Amino acid sequence: MFVPSAKSKLSLLMLMLVAIILFVWVENSRIFVSDQYFEEKLAAANLMQKAESIIKHNRLENNIFIDELNDPNKTALIGEKQSLIVTDRGNLDSKLTSLNPNFAAAFVQIFKEANLKKNDRIAVNCTGSLPAMNIAVLSAAEILELDVVLISSVGASMFGATDPNFTWLDMEKLLNENGVLSYRSKAASIGGGRDLGRGLNILGRELLVKNIQKNEVELVQEGSLEQNISKKMELFEQNGEIDLYVNVGGGLSSLGISINGQLIKTGFHRYLTLTNTPLKGTMLLFADKGVPIVHILDIAKFAENLQFPIAPVPLPKPGKGSMFETEKYNVTIATIAFTALVLLILVVIFFDHKELKLKEEEITL
Repeated sequence: MFVPSAKSKLSLLMLMLVAIILFVWVENSRIFVSDQYFEEKLAAANLMQKAESIIKHNRLENNIFIDELNDPNKTALIGEKQSLIVTDRGNLDSKLTSLNPNFAAAFVQIFKEANLKKNDRIAVNCTGSLPAMNIAVLSAAEILELDVVLISSVGASMFGATDPNFTWLDMEKLLNENGVLSYRSKAASIGGGRDLGRGLNILGRELLVKNIQKNEVELVQEGSLEQNISKKMELFEQNGEIDLYVNVGGGLSSLGISINGQLIKTGFHRYLTLTNTPLKGTMLLFADKGVPIVHILDIAKFAENLQFPIAPVPLPKPGKGSMFETEKYNVTIATIAFTALVLLILVVIFFDHKELKLKEEEITL
């Protein structure tokens, strides 16, 4: 049934304008709220930035040339494309993306999501391919005071820690001696094919073995990939139960076979089951035991999920981005605006009915 209305076009126009003004007011009143783990995240990001700075100054003090075209942020964490210890292809943009110190904050978030507490034990498997990401993991662990069992493979893919005279083991030793990171590798393998340096020439393999020995780290060189995996599992579990396993890079002793690294999504997995694989590395063996894992291989995807920039120049400052704060509407202002709009609508309806009633009375008379 048609119900007439006495609302004028002017009143409706005014109501619309007020609604727009209130909407703009609410939109412009949004506030940024610090993340509940803001302090720990910022501390981890600052620690990673400090670690990168120490590595850079060490290289400059030793008159090591920094390729500013491939390493525009001059971090000295981007190695040569080719060297005697390069084990595989590497993506330069991925290596540049990994330099962002806020990745350390991302690992704080992951460790909190995994419900880790002070002195909980994590197993970390890393390679020379992503030294900055290794630092990010260890920086987060340092701030949260976690117990870390660290095992490395020293070979590196293109643009990683590819200098035979300054490998990942040399970096972690430097950071340890400067009081930045307290963790050192418990053991190390050559890495590359079969985790034994397959694909490298004899000199390259010899350089990596000498580097491991120079850094006084236990050499894992058992004669086959399967034996290396067993030995590393033994070393990881030597000191007790592992609460979380972290894999950084494509080390075969961790993955088993390279395709496993592609089948498993980058990020945190509370539960993981991967069947029909001919060989399981330490990551999957821990997953089979019910240990949560963190798998970091696809750096671009990891950055995209975190809303981090790809290959940024300059590097983002610690503490910037959605990792540290969340944009929210000001509830007080939004409530005031909503209440005001509802009242105005009620006022218009009231006068509309009143005017309509008067018209009906006039018609009756």
